Amino acid sequence: MRIMVVPCDGIGPEITAATMEVLEATDRAFGLGLEFEYEDAGFVSLEKHGTTLRPETTERARTFDGVILGPQSHMDYPAREEGGINVSAGFRTGLDLYANVRPARVRDFLPARVPAMDLVIMREATEGFYPDRNMHKGIGEFMPTPDVALSVRKITAPACERIARAAFELAMKRGKHVTAVHKANNFIITDGLFLEQVRKVAAEFPEVRLDDVIIDAMAAYLVRDPSKFDVIVTTNFYADIISDLASELSGSLGLAGSINANAQTGLVCAQAQHGSAPDIEGRNIANPTSLILSAAMMLSWLGEQRGLPKFEAAGKAIQDAVDAVLSDPGSRTRDLGGSTNCDAFGRLVAAAVAVSRVETAAAAG
Repeated sequence: MRIMVVPCDGIGPEITAATMEVLEATDRAFGLGLEFEYEDAGFVSLEKHGTTLRPETTERARTFDGVILGPQSHMDYPAREEGGINVSAGFRTGLDLYANVRPARVRDFLPARVPAMDLVIMREATEGFYPDRNMHKGIGEFMPTPDVALSVRKITAPACERIARAAFELAMKRGKHVTAVHKANNFIITDGLFLEQVRKVAAEFPEVRLDDVIIDAMAAYLVRDPSKFDVIVTTNFYADIISDLASELSGSLGLAGSINANAQTGLVCAQAQHGSAPDIEGRNIANPTSLILSAAMMLSWLGEQRGLPKFEAAGKAIQDAVDAVLSDPGSRTRDLGGSTNCDAFGRLVAAAVAVSRVETAAAAG
């Protein structure tokens, strides 16, 4: 199983190194046969190649089983025509990774801003209000005159249908409840098309309860009582916002893993939900939990898609190991009130995976 590793910018190399420590320990413990190859993107690639993301990089990624993608400092990149390509968007659109899967849950041993929550946000990741990914050529944001700025939103039936299907398939494995989030009272045609496709897919899943909520109301409901929600499906822009809200309510954006995936092509990319945090770059104090959990999700997804139980078990082992480490206040990183450094946290999780595997083997006799 070949994995491309792209550390990218800011704290990316640090949290990627901690994640690799965990993945290598998991590989040894479960005999996964993982092979890792590193690739440049972001500022390192800009300096070497004149662009933050080469077309060759995404094309080469197609030959791998998975990708570990560190955070990017997109706001600090030069203009697109000067090589400043959005790395995350490049992978998502270049590899057609339409399903951005973002779970958020409360852990009873960590402070949280809500008493209970265990939900997953299914974010369509290839179109919407994002001008760098909604046109075949050029971008969907432009200025016809110096004092007028316009932005185009693209919503297509096929993209809405496939993210809806992914949401209902996930709900069948969870609480059999899907909530579609929209603003169809104002975006009558575009969000109307999204809702139409969601309802069409819902007819194929009579066991799953479907409701829909307007985006502004959804923000209020998440704060009031997120325990009412199971799987949330929505378009790119709305999901980007409410997934950060949900993760922060769960305790910290640093606790939120995510993957970008396409079940039809079998491609998957693990990516932390948070940004590159350049203000703490190089200080070894970043929390690597998000990327570690994203890597765990990647292994579980590969195991489920390819019928490899040991990969699913390995993914769960990492998630359990993260929880075991976080349950000890002294082992937490600074953002969670502890004093553990980024690299040390990775070593603790790696050790917990190894211990868990030994205990499981012993219990099995």
